Amino acid sequence: MRFFDEQPDIISWNSEEVVIPYRCKTDGRLHRYFVDFKVQFSDGKTFLIEIKPAKETVPPKRPKKQTRRYITEVMTYAKNYSKWEAAEQYALDRGWEFVVWTEDTLKKLGITIL
Repeated sequence: MRFFDEQPDIISWNSEEVVIPYRCKTDGRLHRYFVDFKVQFSDGKTFLIEIKPAKETVPPKRPKKQTRRYITEVMTYAKNYSKWEAAEQYALDRGWEFVVWTEDTLKKLGITIL
């Protein structure tokens, strides 16, 4: 969050204030997704930013023997994907952009994680 405060081209940001309804692929029910950040830039661009571990942004690899861990990883990915589809559309409808940042993104931006 300090990163956002220190950027001269960011005019405002908030955390978990944008709430997006979505239908989860895991249970078919409606849920609410609280996006990590909404960031507005001086050039007029607005981004919705989600921070996730890189391993949760890609489908898990199927092991030879199905394990409880694999099932959990599949469910987590499906839930995230459901959220991100809704966020993508929500942002598009408003002329914004939705992005997912991983630890790799944070590292490239010079943001250290404690």
